[in-house]
Amino acid sequence: MLDIKFIREHTNLIVEAARKKHIDFDVKELLSVDDKRRELLGVVEEMRAKQNAVTKQIAQASDSDERKRLIGDMQTLKETLSAKEDELAKTMEVWRGLMVRVPNIPDMSVPEGADDSSNQEIRKWGEPAIFSFAPKSHIELMQALGMLDLERGANVSGFRGYFLKGDAVKLSFALWQFTLEKLSGYGFVPMIVPSLVRREPFLGTGYLPQGEEDLYKTQDDEYLSGTSEVPTMGYHMDEVIPKNELPKKFLSFSPCYRREAGSHGKDTKGLMRVHEFFKLEQVVLCEASHEVSVTFHEELTANAESLMQALGLPYRVVVNCGGDLGLGQVKKYDIEAWVPSENTYRETHSSSYFHDFQTRRLNIKYKDDDGKLRFAHSLNNTALATPRLLIPLIENNQREDGTISVPEVLRPYVGKDTIA
Repeated sequence: MLDIKFIREHTNLIVEAARKKHIDFDVKELLSVDDKRRELLGVVEEMRAKQNAVTKQIAQASDSDERKRLIGDMQTLKETLSAKEDELAKTMEVWRGLMVRVPNIPDMSVPEGADDSSNQEIRKWGEPAIFSFAPKSHIELMQALGMLDLERGANVSGFRGYFLKGDAVKLSFALWQFTLEKLSGYGFVPMIVPSLVRREPFLGTGYLPQGEEDLYKTQDDEYLSGTSEVPTMGYHMDEVIPKNELPKKFLSFSPCYRREAGSHGKDTKGLMRVHEFFKLEQVVLCEASHEVSVTFHEELTANAESLMQALGLPYRVVVNCGGDLGLGQVKKYDIEAWVPSENTYRETHSSSYFHDFQTRRLNIKYKDDDGKLRFAHSLNNTALATPRLLIPLIENNQREDGTISVPEVLRPYVGKDTIA
């Protein structure tokens, strides 16, 4: 959420942000409601002050007739004030609803475009393998090796359900442990975070109200999180963090759940787009500086790239266009791994920074060197998402006989160098 003062002073930037992000938002409507809100606030505050003054006059009145007159005036004032307070409450509800829809300002370097087809490649690492045979899909390979059961997964869990078995489970645990050890060495604090999360952290991170259709909701009006970022950002909600504790760097693990609303017909087979999965997420809270945010954005992306390089997986990094940014993102990179069976790159990681968009909503502050309270800046990056990463891992390491070579860095965890 942006500061209303900033919005009023930079209306043109909000209009441009909505245009570039392809978000339907009318800033004039917000300003009109804000005018009404401010007017009503002034009226209510003036009437409350008058009410306090009349209350004192009643207490001090010695003449009974004067006292009755003042009490009558007070009754009329109370009725009028109550009506204005009701009007203010309704106006505030509309105002808050509009405020949480205001898009953050994208960085100038974000390219134009309506969707991910306009994302721009900025670098590649590794060369896609040239096989002497027709590469198989992860589905064929994993089913043949007893690693995946989609049919029983659908019977038990429904559409997009799956069972991982045997060496697929060992590979998953190996990836988690390898990522945990590598990034812990970079100063990240490991956390296992809740998947069941109250509404406030979703509003705070910007996943609500726009993304509600993609969330699973419980009968207790809580939600199942689609990313470890949401509960992690809620960890310091309504707190003032001592500046000497910044930056806060977390490596958060949790099961994640997404309804995949709006993805009808996309990736209906295999492990690319499933309803439940696991994530290790890098989350950073830092001082309110654009330069510091940009530095951490590049650092988090480099961390994820170092994992891909250690695994020997060819990938490319793209910068996301305006239409492929979320409401709060200032800038975002995607890392896309090479998938041989599709002869293309597919997204495995994303890396974003938000300035104070999330922390303002979540009320996460620190005190700067001048003693002024400031909202921190926030960033996040997918360190690892499974089972999705199993797709390029297995397909890029397949052999003609259907066996799979285990990447060297994972062999100590898996306990062998070949899955057969």
